[in-house]
Amino acid sequence: MHSSHPVDILEITDLGRMTYVDALAEQRRRQQEVIALRDSEVPRMDLLLVEHDPPVITISNRPGARSHLLASDEQLSAQGVEVQPTDRGGDITWHGPGQLVAYPILDLNRLELRLHAYLRWLEEIVIRTLARYGIQGFRDDCATGVWVGDDPARARKICAMGVRVSRWVTMHGLAINVCPDLSHFDLIVPCGLAGRGVTSLQAELGDAAPDMQDVSNALQEEFRIGLRQSG
Repeated sequence: MHSSHPVDILEITDLGRMTYVDALAEQRRRQQEVIALRDSEVPRMDLLLVEHDPPVITISNRPGARSHLLASDEQLSAQGVEVQPTDRGGDITWHGPGQLVAYPILDLNRLELRLHAYLRWLEEIVIRTLARYGIQGFRDDCATGVWVGDDPARARKICAMGVRVSRWVTMHGLAINVCPDLSHFDLIVPCGLAGRGVTSLQAELGDAAPDMQDVSNALQEEFRIGLRQSG
């Protein structure tokens, strides 16, 4: 049994605007610390929040993922978009200003979760966060992430997810579209899902949409609630 409750050892860090490469290095550093401290008297888990700048397209090592990059090098350069490989699950996605990215560095053994259950847990946290703004998010059993729309066949993705686990400690995570330039998603086949739309809180709510900090605060609260119900 673990003596410390997960919510009591969660450290939340807002990294502000940061490059993808720098944030990835910070994730890896934190993951190693969480692994090293897991059986100590001072265990810790982390939640890193970041807005990636400059914008970046990340491509996993899944076969065929690179073919879902639709833009030429010239188009990417003109729009100031980087391309980086990634070791998370999933396919291809975009990160940039106006998108809230959360990287939970969590000990799944402490939470008594396996990987599939962890992804469903993350989806539920996002669904509850969106519900605070009157947006009804839902899962697609065939595609990890959170979707919105009255017609599931024409659903729009509002939150992408992809994770990696080492010694049962997670990294990577989720990306909620708050108010990004959605035209950047035209540079790729988002998550490798042809014909599926992408949306944001701003696109769904217009002038009533919350700002990045508001959504960040709501997500942090829902993470704490989720952890209180775990472990």
